[in-house]
Amino acid sequence: MPDPARARIAVVIPSYKVTRHVLAVIAAVPAVVARIYVVDDACPEGSGRLVERECRDPRVTVVFLPQNRGVGGAVVAGYHAAINDGNDVMVKIDGDGQMDPALIPEFVLPILSGEADYTKGNRFYDLLHIHAMPRLRIFGNAVLSLLSKLSTGYWDLFDPTNGYTALHADVARRLPLDHLSQRYFFESDLLFRLNTMRARVVDVPMDAHYADEVSNLRIRRIVGEFLFAHLRNLLKRLFYNYYLREMSLASIELPIGLALLGFGTVFGIVNWVHYARLHEAAPTGTVVLAATTALVGLQFLLAFLAYDIAAVPRRAIHRRAPPPDRA
Repeated sequence: MPDPARARIAVVIPSYKVTRHVLAVIAAVPAVVARIYVVDDACPEGSGRLVERECRDPRVTVVFLPQNRGVGGAVVAGYHAAINDGNDVMVKIDGDGQMDPALIPEFVLPILSGEADYTKGNRFYDLLHIHAMPRLRIFGNAVLSLLSKLSTGYWDLFDPTNGYTALHADVARRLPLDHLSQRYFFESDLLFRLNTMRARVVDVPMDAHYADEVSNLRIRRIVGEFLFAHLRNLLKRLFYNYYLREMSLASIELPIGLALLGFGTVFGIVNWVHYARLHEAAPTGTVVLAATTALVGLQFLLAFLAYDIAAVPRRAIHRRAPPPDRA
């Protein structure tokens, strides 16, 4: 683990239609940051050229992408540049001014202290500031957080689509960066990959700022994509963690619970319809069999869920260097 006093911290700023804010964001990046990578994601407004022309900060490097990759693709391009330049921790913030760069040390400290491999913002810690968030975003984040808990296995996290993040370079090198989702599912997909590595992730309280920025996210367009992607990652995670990498009691509880609950539910519905058509009461034994198997199956699934929640990674996995000589 690098000495916190000498660690090289990089900031990655994906830039797409943020010409009104990106220069102010760069100017607010604290001195603790060694390098700033502005990734022009084929921006039609020329964000990268604007930074090259107007910004005098020697820490800034502009990375131009020949075609639009989406926010995930832009972040990955920035990660690659930061890793190649020997940085230790990479912080990602947006260029639209919603994220306060002054919080960067708070995102980096848990990583440099060995507490975490990856940190992410959480806008829901302080109830007094939630009222500033649009109600549609509050509802959407609640739904997405539940889906993300299921698909990523990080049951102690909230606000999964929050783009204010920090990642240790050693962990990034082990991630299949170029295979991550390149658009708005990027943060959730990254969490899924981190869980399969047993990486430690920590939430960092923060406030969001909403002003005149324009979001490129279209909810209706991505709902179906997010549902399918979360289901895919859930199935992958269950297979990787409970059947491929290791076997445990939970590996048995899950299929038994699904089988019993499924049988009890289907058996009960079929017989309910059958006897309803005959205008007769179902036999007691039929009712008891359906109810008992469904309840037992539910108990098995709850036991699996309790195991899965308890299995959230608790230790950082990034490489630790030996302590320096004190001669």
